[in-house]
Amino acid sequence: MAGGRRRARSVALQALYEIDSVGHDPEATLDHLLKEAGLNQETASFSRGLVAGVVRYRGKLDTLIRRFAPAWPVEQIAVIDRNILRLAIFEIMLDNKVPLKVAINEAVELAKAFGSDSSPRFVNGVLGAVSALAKNEKNPDTGGV
Repeated sequence: MAGGRRRARSVALQALYEIDSVGHDPEATLDHLLKEAGLNQETASFSRGLVAGVVRYRGKLDTLIRRFAPAWPVEQIAVIDRNILRLAIFEIMLDNKVPLKVAINEAVELAKAFGSDSSPRFVNGVLGAVSALAKNEKNPDTGGV
């Protein structure tokens, strides 16, 4: 199952990259990529949920990226890194279906596979800051943010 979800995240990332870089329709882009990937129904559905969530909450996700990577304007972050961050922050802050450490680890693995040499470290650093916020928001005893 975990391998299927990793593949689903990879397909979702490829779709998000294409949507972001050339403005293709999210549904058509994802349909094409899912057909090529041959994912089963459950993992394809997981991938669709990720893409739909990131597309829907893109503005909120970009606001969080700006907050936790203030030295890097979102528009200037490499397209692949920007979409890895969007995907992971969606999973951490909004989706809440996987443990925090899993979301971060999966994002770092995507950065290793698709990003530049500096991508894994950059993604891990931003997500480390995001995870502190996520922990505070999930634990009301800490006062939240």
